[in-house]
Amino acid sequence: MNFMSDMSITAVIEGIHYQPTIHRNLKKFNLETLDVNKTPTSCIIQDGNNEFALSKWLSPKRSRSYPYARVYDSLQKSKRITVIPIVKDEGIGGDRDFIQWDTISLMSLLEVYVIFGYYNQAIINPKRPNKITGQQFDNSLILEKIREFTTYQSSALHWNLKELRETLPSLIDRQILAWQMISATTGIQLKSEEGFYRFKQELQSDVNDFMESSRRKAEQAQSREIRTTHIGEYLETITKASITITNYIGGKYFFTVDEVTDYGEYILLTEAKNTNTSLLPKIGDIKDGLLKMMLYQNLDQVYRNKERRSHRASLKLTSPYIKGNIISTSPEILVQDFLSLNSFSRSDKQLIQKVFNEANSNNFMVQIG
Repeated sequence: MNFMSDMSITAVIEGIHYQPTIHRNLKKFNLETLDVNKTPTSCIIQDGNNEFALSKWLSPKRSRSYPYARVYDSLQKSKRITVIPIVKDEGIGGDRDFIQWDTISLMSLLEVYVIFGYYNQAIINPKRPNKITGQQFDNSLILEKIREFTTYQSSALHWNLKELRETLPSLIDRQILAWQMISATTGIQLKSEEGFYRFKQELQSDVNDFMESSRRKAEQAQSREIRTTHIGEYLETITKASITITNYIGGKYFFTVDEVTDYGEYILLTEAKNTNTSLLPKIGDIKDGLLKMMLYQNLDQVYRNKERRSHRASLKLTSPYIKGNIISTSPEILVQDFLSLNSFSRSDKQLIQKVFNEANSNNFMVQIG
């Protein structure tokens, strides 16, 4: 067993074969009375005799507020949509994030239909100066697009590309006007409109420009992440590796693997989720990790530093409070001994068993310790 440094992983993904099992029981809402601002972040929408799952992002940035966990919960339905704000501007005292191509591409790969939205209401943040909060979607637009989706017959890929070309550019102007009104009513200065116009210009000139710009930003974020060691990561090595995944529709995903271990016959790609405050990471972190397992377990043509390798995927859940360690392929008697050794709650024990079952059903490994 060897740990390796100064490496990059490249791979291709042609399709996803995975059965999620740890999704929440989602509350149902009727399409006729739907207000997307009042729904949970994942839910079921009833439209006559038809049902589909809806998830929503609070920010277009995938590292904020567990959007992958929400999408994971929506995968229980064969038809699913996700509502993503095209931009979130928190004011001059906060952050601003734009939708990126690879988010759209990843949703296409997962057969999730993307509905672009924009925020047209917000309030002053009472805790942070020069910042707004409580952003609200233009619900009428969301309803219009959902109704269009209910009669759409083609794939998520075709829908998402259509929306990217036909709907997204026009929403920039609506978002600019909405931000101007929000700024006037709250008195909070927003970030420069120049960024909005650059974004719109990228979209209108050539979709490929938008793709390439998004990829450059994602690649830069990947480089920063590789150099970052997070407090509380309990790994056998602090070395991270870049992993760049290409899919059949031209999407590129720039991730980092927390740990890569060479077992000779194969390399093990490990995604780690950690906590310093409890025995197990939050369920949102775990589901985020499971979505990564969907990708990593389905990789094809995996290269480590341009050398073709077989691979396996692993999700590692760590905490300084856990005694001992266990893996999902351990005999049941050892699993029960591990659970008895630690003061897991009943719900934690049930979650561990469910995560282990999902790992064994989908041919990846979970490590806890």
